[in-house]
Amino acid sequence: MSQNQVSVDMKSQINGDSLGVVRFITAGSVDDGKSTLIGRLLYDSKAVLADQLLALSKTRHARVKANDAQVDLALLTDGLEAEREQGITIDVAYRYFATTKRKFIVADAPGHEQYTRNLVTGASQADVAVVLVDATRVDLTVEPAGLLAQTKRHASIVRLLGLQHVVFAINKMDLLGFDEGVFNKIRFSVEALARTIGLPEPVTIPVSALQGDNVVELSDATPWYAGPSLLQWLESVEIRHGARLQSLRVPVQFVARQDGSAAEDFRGYLGQVESGQIRLGQKVKILPGGQISTVAEIQVANDRVADLTDSGVEKAVLGQAVMIRLTDDVDVSRGDLIVSDESTNDQPVLAKSLQADVCWLDAESLSLSRKYLLQHTTQTVFAKVKNIEQVLDIHTLSQGYGASTIRTNEIGRIHLALQKPIAADLYDESVATGSFVLIDDATKHTVAAGMIRQVIA
Repeated sequence: MSQNQVSVDMKSQINGDSLGVVRFITAGSVDDGKSTLIGRLLYDSKAVLADQLLALSKTRHARVKANDAQVDLALLTDGLEAEREQGITIDVAYRYFATTKRKFIVADAPGHEQYTRNLVTGASQADVAVVLVDATRVDLTVEPAGLLAQTKRHASIVRLLGLQHVVFAINKMDLLGFDEGVFNKIRFSVEALARTIGLPEPVTIPVSALQGDNVVELSDATPWYAGPSLLQWLESVEIRHGARLQSLRVPVQFVARQDGSAAEDFRGYLGQVESGQIRLGQKVKILPGGQISTVAEIQVANDRVADLTDSGVEKAVLGQAVMIRLTDDVDVSRGDLIVSDESTNDQPVLAKSLQADVCWLDAESLSLSRKYLLQHTTQTVFAKVKNIEQVLDIHTLSQGYGASTIRTNEIGRIHLALQKPIAADLYDESVATGSFVLIDDATKHTVAAGMIRQVIA
């Protein structure tokens, strides 16, 4: 996609067809204007109530100087008092708004390096990343223009998490007189960054979050820009939800048993369909044990109550919470994976060893001598880091080899040996069965978020 090309079926937009829900996250360095941008989107799309504006106008905290007719829109996403006092985003704030074409769930992520873990949490649930670049803080004296290290770190995390839709909003262009030459220098640098780290070709949009230029409506201040506004792009981008896999994956979360005194020894296996679909009469396999049985009953969660419906259904599809009963009395436990028994090329691998990219989240660095727990889908196994293959240098975007540790907020590739095999897929094929978290066995801290790149039986 070229920078001004919008990935959209224009015919559906002309007809006003809804393209569904989009979850997007704002990323970038501190003070790039992420909260102000979201506030502007909410305000200009008429998603802010009058009483909210009145409350903001009376607050004693403000991030930006506004005139008498304005309020600090950044405060719309600040839920913690500490955030308002310090003028920074600490936790991920979720906001909801809608236009005539689409509904949006937007996450405002912190820019500070110490809150990188919060960004990882928010980005893992997003369909789209909006990476902000403060045009006034880009070094224009070098070629390509020098982006901030935190911008590079956040873009690298977005790439690791596999987001296929990324837009770079070049913010504060009003402070540079909406200079086309400056925008082009930054755009070339952004495109070079994307090529280096393997991001899809990004869209770049010149914006002023404070004044609203090219955020919701196209601005007269940038007649040289021929692309969409940020909201127009968000309304039109085509999102493909779910795993790339077409084969069935249902991690077992809970085994439901009937009262032991009952005549029927009922066993129901509860979980969520993470890919594919499951049908009555379908032959399934239980991993890692390999037992085979047939689906005798399917119940799906009722949208109105947090329970299961009384009547069964013929099939369940991606994203549905289900209860499955099998025809045979097989050994199924929490942490097992229900898959199709069909012979296909996209069956999970029973992995005893993994190669994975990790974003290190803990204050204590990775230690090859420590014992870790690997939480994968609904099961937990002991894991040992056998070696560190490489660590990403955020400043040069080069891979460093021979590292003995990975420090807080660093990104590295490691080799893990597992105490017992897990049924795993590659992260690029399935987020649900291709991702994990590492937990320190001693402190019980979640120390890393991981994406599986290679499975070794």
